[in-house]
Amino acid sequence: MITGHIDHLAAAGLAQPLYDAIVQALAQDPAHKQPDSYTLDGDRLFMNVMTLTTQPPHEKKAELHRAYIDIQLLLEGVETIHYGTSERARELLEWHQEDDYQLCHAIDNPQTLTLEPGMFAIFMPGEPHKPGCHDTLRAPLKKVVIKLHREALFPVS
Repeated sequence: MITGHIDHLAAAGLAQPLYDAIVQALAQDPAHKQPDSYTLDGDRLFMNVMTLTTQPPHEKKAELHRAYIDIQLLLEGVETIHYGTSERARELLEWHQEDDYQLCHAIDNPQTLTLEPGMFAIFMPGEPHKPGCHDTLRAPLKKVVIKLHREALFPVS
């Protein structure tokens, strides 16, 4: 997991494809878009703009992906993300290949990160994460999840 703020994007030390994906998504002004999926570069790069209400972490399942890197960028509200390193997902449910996700009931040795507007968290394939949480109250939030295909960082030979 990598975290940073869009106001200091150059200081985040991101690999060029990650940096470029965030810049390309921000150029589309996701804060003013309706919730939907938007193509940025075919199947290689797209973004999902969403609104939701935060939930207590015990009411949610964690997710992980295989093909896509998840760049979660908070636009409005405050959220806590519970996450773990690769291979820490427990009690896995069925794999949904077409939508590139798998849910799990638990994360071994979970960590937490609180995002405020402008902050982002990047999860590599295999890293379980439970976004949209809040430990004290349910609150609305708006975010964009930028999906960058793993081959942008890990080319297939």
